[in-house]
Amino acid sequence: MSYRVFDLLADKYDEWYRRNRVIAENELKLIRSMGIERPCLEVGVGTGFFASALSVDVGIDPSIGMLRIARSRDLEVVQSFGEYLPFRRSCFRTILLIATLCFLDKPYEAILECTRVLAHGGKAISCIVPRDSSWGRYYQELGRRGHPFYSQARFLTVDEMNELFRSAGLELLGMWGTLSFTPWEEPRLEEPIPWSKGVDLGFICASYAKIY
Repeated sequence: MSYRVFDLLADKYDEWYRRNRVIAENELKLIRSMGIERPCLEVGVGTGFFASALSVDVGIDPSIGMLRIARSRDLEVVQSFGEYLPFRRSCFRTILLIATLCFLDKPYEAILECTRVLAHGGKAISCIVPRDSSWGRYYQELGRRGHPFYSQARFLTVDEMNELFRSAGLELLGMWGTLSFTPWEEPRLEEPIPWSKGVDLGFICASYAKIY
């Protein structure tokens, strides 16, 4: 299972945020702009880079190695899988899935669980690297060359992500993106922009409401 790779290489994973500070800051700015309400759960919290910056209430992840680093950031974390969330119904106002879906064995089941623990009127925010973006193609090529993390990923298109949430009964509110530069250009700080088809953005976040 992919989480065992993260268990073994958690420190290497966390180094990415230090080595790619501009990219990480652009992604964080986008997520923050989505309007997070508390209590907030992050599914696939990893080493807690985003959760610590966003004051997430609790994060879950199957990887003990990743959670060890997340705890060092003073986060409340629980070892669990996205497909089996250890929380009661309707207890979170916001659920974050940040580059999580591509690493899940059963993404649809995880979204159903998110829907179960999401409060009426709450929202799920899902962020992906689109498979058909320049960044998606770049990461897939690294995966084919044996990259320990990207070789585990099953990247989605925006349409595929939207269909998963629609099928789970959530309503799309809107989509925004960042990383308008390609992997071969010098990274630069930028503001999030609304996503539209045909625009090559390397990081897309969509917001979905629980309306029933």
